[in-house]
Amino acid sequence: MPSLTLSLARGALTSPLKRAGRPDATLPADRPSLPAAPAAPGPLAAYRRICGFADSGPLPVTYPHVLAFPLAMRLMTRRSFPLPVTGLVHTWIEISAHRALRPEDRLALTVHAEELTPHRRGTEVTVVTEARLAGELVWESRSGYLSRHAPRSGTETGPGTRTETGPGTRTGTAHSAAPPEAAPDLPAVAEWRLPADLGRRYAAASGDRNPIHLYPLTARLFGFPRAIAHGMWTVARCLAEAPEPDRIRTVRADFRAPVLLPGTVTYATDGTAFQLRGGERVHLTGTV
Repeated sequence: MPSLTLSLARGALTSPLKRAGRPDATLPADRPSLPAAPAAPGPLAAYRRICGFADSGPLPVTYPHVLAFPLAMRLMTRRSFPLPVTGLVHTWIEISAHRALRPEDRLALTVHAEELTPHRRGTEVTVVTEARLAGELVWESRSGYLSRHAPRSGTETGPGTRTETGPGTRTGTAHSAAPPEAAPDLPAVAEWRLPADLGRRYAAASGDRNPIHLYPLTARLFGFPRAIAHGMWTVARCLAEAPEPDRIRTVRADFRAPVLLPGTVTYATDGTAFQLRGGERVHLTGTV
């Protein structure tokens, strides 16, 4: 399998050649995979530290997503993938862990793209990741990635849709076409001061070196005033703060607005729902 660095380089080269929003766009049918293997101790330890998980115990529920990230990049940088990977924004994720996983478990990973959906701000693709242990499906996730572009003339997001405004947000199906309700304030639990190099530190632990997370200059190339925290770090950090993170089996998280670095955010939860807020702005909402 091509290295992650080569995949990133290929994505940077091929992205200008792709035109998102083509009416005839199709998704590649192949499923990149990694053979069964345990988690490497060094990267796992670095991930636990940067996200706030315990030094030992079961795999964090978000970690298979990290292990499969090179596969997702391999898929999304292929010539047959219709969206340019440069500037692609992760907008939501759903995780289902069917059992607790251990670092020594030899997980076989696969990734595939499932659907393209018209979005008010462009086109969204759903990417599915699956982890199997001795052939049994033990973990899976679905993620939305948005390619921002001007919508085609006459393109609709469909009846009964709602759009949350702001960079890195998502259009999702609702019961009516009314504007989305503001997220209710949950009880504040902790305040975190996020350093300017958080994106680079998470990139070193996870391997995800999207330029919007690294430096102010590289983030400005994609319309952000400063580097922003990685969405999957915000999810993992919130889950690590839960009273019993090892017992979490399902997660739904929506990335509503970017977290600029450096910055200060508030983690809030009622035990099931959680939020990450900066002042009056809600950056992340989720449920476990």
